[in-house]
Amino acid sequence: MILFMKLSMQKFREIVFQFLYSRDFEKCDWEAIEPLVMRQLLIPKRAAREAKAKAEAIWEKCEELDQKIAEKSSNYDLKRVPRVELTILRLGAFELLFSDLPPKVAISEAIRITRKYATVEGATFVNAVLDALYKEKEGAAVSEEQIS
Repeated sequence: MILFMKLSMQKFREIVFQFLYSRDFEKCDWEAIEPLVMRQLLIPKRAAREAKAKAEAIWEKCEELDQKIAEKSSNYDLKRVPRVELTILRLGAFELLFSDLPPKVAISEAIRITRKYATVEGATFVNAVLDALYKEKEGAAVSEEQIS
């Protein structure tokens, strides 16, 4: 993806989050979401298309991601998880499990986005779930202090 020379990975990740959240909230197709995200975030079409492509890849694995998130959401029904946090968990879990992004980066970015769009309590929950997924995948825990 060449667009990152102009757009930071943090901003790109937030755009992907916006696509996922819009899709989950509005239940409309990706093509309808693209112009809305472009206008709202003032991003070029190329950036929107690349973010949409990543969001679509995450959406395709949504069932699998939700299952893994539910397994690690100790005593918390996914239906009770606020939509913002669930969307961020899907993004973070995808990056943790299906990309070559370093785990600390995937987890810290999910926490950062949660702090920006949700709450500190939500960030703690997101950290706990993603850390449990990481622990299962790698066999080692990552504390919030290590990534802050």
